[in-house]
Amino acid sequence: MIFILSSKSRPSTTAVVSFLILLSSSFLATPAKGFSTNNNNKVISPKLSLTQKTTTTANISGEKEIRRKSNNNDNNNNETSRRDILKNTVLSTVMTSSMFLMNREKANADFISRGAAGGLQEKIRSICYVMDELQRDLMQERWDLLEDYPVQLRSYVPIFTTYTDSAFPSDLPTDYSLRVALRYEVGRFFGSLERLKREVQRRNLPEAYMAYSDMAIHFDRYLHVGNLYPYEDNVIDYSKFYEGVDNKSLIYADPKKDPAEVRDLVVLVEGADKGKTGIVIGIYLDGSNKCVVKLDKYLPKYPMREIRIVNRDVVAKRLGEQDPDGVFLIPRKKESLITTNNRGRI
Repeated sequence: MIFILSSKSRPSTTAVVSFLILLSSSFLATPAKGFSTNNNNKVISPKLSLTQKTTTTANISGEKEIRRKSNNNDNNNNETSRRDILKNTVLSTVMTSSMFLMNREKANADFISRGAAGGLQEKIRSICYVMDELQRDLMQERWDLLEDYPVQLRSYVPIFTTYTDSAFPSDLPTDYSLRVALRYEVGRFFGSLERLKREVQRRNLPEAYMAYSDMAIHFDRYLHVGNLYPYEDNVIDYSKFYEGVDNKSLIYADPKKDPAEVRDLVVLVEGADKGKTGIVIGIYLDGSNKCVVKLDKYLPKYPMREIRIVNRDVVAKRLGEQDPDGVFLIPRKKESLITTNNRGRI
């Protein structure tokens, strides 16, 4: 019996397994040809017709009759033995096929699940590129380009929501707490985005810097809480690498005499992050003497850059010739399109 199934009418794994088990049960319940079964489904020897019995009695001697019965018993044993082997073979085939189909279905489900989660993770990480472009345009005071960012970032709201609910879906206290924390960070992120929108309209650069800094802070926290950093920095305290090294031998400006401002390339000179470099993206205006530093990339192939809120006394300007921050090396798409169009007209 051969069944041909098209891809559109392919049965489920459960249906295939059930069919194989039913087929094997029906096959094994059918006795061999020439044999019958009693009420206990035991195989018994074939029944001889009246003519066969008469012929046997008339033509076969007592000794041959005994030999014939012995041969019949041997044949019956051989048939039973072959039937047991066939039974075990069929059962083994059915069980193997069933396990293979179920394992394949589970593997496919796991693969699809990982692919979906991985897609959402990459989409959220891609916001890092948008944040870098926003920082570049803000620090270069391109007010005409800053008006488009709120709409662009608002388009990521469904992605934040979907990832938050799918990455931590259970009712366990841990998952519930993580969902609450992630939703809080998303709310603060978009609240800061609205502040940035207002300050851009007012052309208030210091407040715009702080609004952007708050956006960077809450987005970085979302990445950490949501386990979206693809790497781990196992060093807890970098200051241990500088034990026994006199700070005077390190080259940087005195942070008390010449404090760093927004856009300055800096190095942290105290604390657990001592020696890390970055750029100042905002200075608090509440008199706390704190600033926000966007650290340089830990691994160049990833777009994430961690954010630190530190006292200005431990943030020193780097001296000497320095390469510009990476955000200033990002080409503007709009300008490149305008340039291309102008060249075409020429």
